Amino acid sequence: MFEFEIEATCPATGARAGSLRTPHGVIPTPIFMPVGTQATVKGVTPRDLLADVDPPIILANTYHLFLRPGHELVRSLGGLHQFMQWPRPILTDSGGFQVFSLAGLRKVTEEGVVFRSHLNGDRHLFTPQSTVDVQVALGSDIMMVLDECLEYPASHETARQSTARTVRWAQAAFRHFRDAHAARAERHALFPIVQGSMHEDLRRACAQDLLSLDAHGYAIGGLSVGEPRALSLEMTAISTACLPAHKPRYVMGVGLPEELPEYVAQGVDMMDCVMPSRNARNGCLFTSTGRVLIKQARHRDSREPLDAACGCYTCRNFTRAYLRHLFQAGEILFATLATIHNLRRYLDIARQMREAILLGAFPRYLEAVRALARQSD
Repeated sequence: MFEFEIEATCPATGARAGSLRTPHGVIPTPIFMPVGTQATVKGVTPRDLLADVDPPIILANTYHLFLRPGHELVRSLGGLHQFMQWPRPILTDSGGFQVFSLAGLRKVTEEGVVFRSHLNGDRHLFTPQSTVDVQVALGSDIMMVLDECLEYPASHETARQSTARTVRWAQAAFRHFRDAHAARAERHALFPIVQGSMHEDLRRACAQDLLSLDAHGYAIGGLSVGEPRALSLEMTAISTACLPAHKPRYVMGVGLPEELPEYVAQGVDMMDCVMPSRNARNGCLFTSTGRVLIKQARHRDSREPLDAACGCYTCRNFTRAYLRHLFQAGEILFATLATIHNLRRYLDIARQMREAILLGAFPRYLEAVRALARQSD
């Protein structure tokens, strides 16, 4: 059920265009995946998401859905696809990043992570095996193993111990998945996650150790945790160079619009980030000519669309003046219109990158993005 085909590669950068086949549809790559943390992309109905953003895949979050409403309830109601009325592929993360962001509310052991719910303080345990079980119950197409995500900076010794634990957890997760869920193995792909903090040797060793799992794809984690962007790109390049060329590569938690092509230039196929939807709700809108802070007074009587080059519902129908009014008035509609636009912008970038790679024009596209970023600065 899971096949990845590379259709074109940019010889100058290593950027790839491909197609990932899943039980719920084919995902053209490179792709940006909107985040639907709690079985919803905040503020946008599935109908509008399909009609105006058109993402081939979205994300949901294991930690949040485990706590509320509970994976067994979701299973009883037909799984995430039926529960949230989403007909296309879904990727779920293992909840590891959310657990590790709890700081004083969790404790790491060899068995897994003991943590207290941020909702009511209840004590829970995530193990490599249990997070697989939860994701199988949710019914996602692509699942992530439990990993340990370190804050930045982390010493080499701390990162070495953490990376070794992440590899052991990945091995345990795959053994459990292949033993306990053999009958459903064709319905799910399980991705291990390359860690190693910002240490080149640990990144290489972790990737090498994970190759024996022969996974359908590999993720690169532990980035966007406060490190400089140049260092993030360096760790990405080191990791992708160690991963199989014929498998999809997913870098987790990135990034700004102008950064997406930089990661794709390192051989990345899949990306996600809460930035487009979160920034939208806070009035920061991404356009083809740069960022727009809609609260600024200069937009008060503007008849301009948000982005004349964008064909989304928001830009086709509403002026900047109207959007500013909604934001200033605290109207819920602003979050919907802004989120539709920002996500459409990110998906348009993904489509532009794919087209440029297929046409052999990715280096020119990348330089144009860099030039616009320099101009904006």
